[in-house]
Amino acid sequence: MKLILCGKGGCGKSTVSALLANAAAARGYAVLVVDADESNFGLHRQLGLPLPEDFTHFFGHKKGIYADGAQDVFQGGWHLEDLPADYVSQDGSVRLMAIGKIADAGEGCACAMGSLAKVFLEHLILRDKELAIIDTEAGVEHFGRGVDRYADAILMVADPSYESIQLAGKITDMGKSFERPVYILLNKTDPQQRQLMEETIANRDAIVGALEPDHEILTAGLKGEKLTKVLPEMDRVLDVITGQ
Repeated sequence: MKLILCGKGGCGKSTVSALLANAAAARGYAVLVVDADESNFGLHRQLGLPLPEDFTHFFGHKKGIYADGAQDVFQGGWHLEDLPADYVSQDGSVRLMAIGKIADAGEGCACAMGSLAKVFLEHLILRDKELAIIDTEAGVEHFGRGVDRYADAILMVADPSYESIQLAGKITDMGKSFERPVYILLNKTDPQQRQLMEETIANRDAIVGALEPDHEILTAGLKGEKLTKVLPEMDRVLDVITGQ
């Protein structure tokens, strides 16, 4: 299964990505986390892994992605074992790839990263008990690029904010246009906020759970440490999304 995680900036996408990866690995899944957020430099720390080489460098950096024949490398599809080792960090059954990062001021837009993420997901072939978790950039640009078309499901992480409530409706509509199911995980909410969000979000039937602020997880994130805490809510999210 290919699962896209999305939401507004600061909602906790990367934290949820790491927690889901740990929960899936504990259940016997081979997990690939795809860091598709060009401005996020901390997901690898939450997974306890070295930051892998940008996958754009496999093509000679961003311009090489558009070179004639460059994307032919994906023809026939890639399985997890086909991923180029120089661009993967791994610990046990959890792998991490980083599509690419904006490293320098004035280097240009992230269009090449979006294009690469799209073609990579299109040609990624997963077997039973294999899960790809794609952590996207904030907002809905990846929908505009068509990246989500090649996911099996979409999980929106929504924090207690008016922006998240509005975005939930937009993401639900965009998911429907690609005929992909959209699930919503409420994050960093207290019981009162959770109730208000459940009453306000238009697609409330898509809510698969809620996480209250967790001091241990927040502190680990602040320190750039691996997230090791086990949350039962992650198992429930996996159950719903994978249909188990």
